[in-house]
Parts: sequence; C-alpha cells; structure tokens
Amino acid sequence: MSIRVETDEDTGVALVTLDRPAKHNALDLETAAELGSVWRDFRHDASVRAAVVTGAGGKAFCTGVDRSAEVPQPPSPYSVDDPLLTVGPKANDLWKPVIAAVEGMACGGAFYLLGESDFVIASHEATFFDPHTTYGMVSAYETVYMAQRMPAGEVARTALMGTAERLTARRAYEIGLVSELTGPGGAVAAALRAAAVVASHPTDAVQGTVRAVWSAGEAARAQALAHAPHLVVLGNLPPERQAELFASGRGRGGFRLR
Repeated sequence: MSIRVETDEDTGVALVTLDRPAKHNALDLETAAELGSVWRDFRHDASVRAAVVTGAGGKAFCTGVDRSAEVPQPPSPYSVDDPLLTVGPKANDLWKPVIAAVEGMACGGAFYLLGESDFVIASHEATFFDPHTTYGMVSAYETVYMAQRMPAGEVARTALMGTAERLTARRAYEIGLVSELTGPGGAVAAALRAAAVVASHPTDAVQGTVRAVWSAGEAARAQALAHAPHLVVLGNLPPERQAELFASGRGRGGFRLR
C-alpha cells in the first residue's frame, strides 16, 4: 500500500500520508486510485470528522504523476485521461475538511491536492513550483486550481518560470497559498492541532461551511477546468519529445528561490 491512513478516535482526525518517499511521493496509477478510494471511504465513516494529508520522508509533499507510469490516452483530440483528476477530496464528493501539511517539495500534480485542500500549513523549508512548461507540457489543471488560491500574476509566474524558480514557504504565506508556517518538521503536528479543533465542532455545520466556501468559486472553476483538456491536447509536446527533454537534464541545472 502506498497510502497510510491513521485515525485518532479521540479527536476524529485522520492522517493520510502519501508513502512513496523514494519517489518523492509521486503518484503512480495505483496510488492515485487508492487515494481517491480513501476520500470516498471517509464519506461513510462517521468516526472521521476532519483529515490531514501529507507526504512521507520530509523531502517532498508530492511531485505529481510518477514519470514511469503508463497512462494510455484516447485517440480523440477532445479527450484526455488524467489520473490525478480524482485524487482530491472534493473530486470525490468529500466535504469533511482536509488540511494539507507540506514539508519539502510540492510541485506539478501536487497542486491538484493542494487545490482541493481547505487550507495549507507548511514548514519554512517547503518549496512550491510547477515544472510543466520546462518540459513542453501545458500547466492547465494545476494553474486553474492555484488560481483559486493565489493572485493571478503569481499563478502565471509560477507556471511560466517552470523549474527555474521555486516559491519559498515564506512567499507562499505572503500571497495566501499557505495559512501557517512552522519550523522544520512541524507542519504535520500543526495541521493535526488545527484539524482537531475543527473536528470538535458539530460536523454538519462544519461540512456545510466547507461546501459554502467551495461554492463561492465553483462556477468559475468548473468553466476553467472544462477548457483544460483541450489546452493540454493542443499545447503538449508529443510524449516522446517530453521524454527527451526529461532525459536531457533540462531543468536540473539550478533554480532561484523566490
């Protein structure tokens, strides 16, 4: 199993850990499906009233899709099969609050999870970046999710600079992506404390509040996401060309922290 779930029966908080530290917690198809199943199970588990999601190992929260994963694509130019579309709690109709605890790198497909968490807590050592454009891929879904969290100019810069820049936890806090900063190794503990407070409130009121917050941007988000598959099909380099860019070492020659 690549997902660990630990539930504290006293607080009603579940800790969900992406447990592939050797892969920087990148998601293969099995892990992505497993994560979606975890969120769906929580819908029916009255003992879980809030959740924290994090990554194992301390070096990365999540680095998106595992590059070794084979994702067959339909031949139609109007369709894209994206295994990360169902890794978030909201995509699985879970309206119990979810807090993301970020240590280390959060990049690319990690934004699907961050974008569907209710708020984000990060250690000072966390960094955020989006490598898509560096490797000839459109940042579509990631950008839409981050547009719900960050000013438009910050979203554009993060997506367009690719691997050349990483957003520091401090900067992420300043622009509203992160709600609380902790010392190194302290993000999970802080997130669990916050989740325990939220879980102590009447759960129907909490879930209704989560749903209300998300409904505020739902129409705009849904319209933007509807364009995403077409933009990906039109703008992505062919897979073999992307693989060449990855193999060339492009994007690994250093980066600026911002």
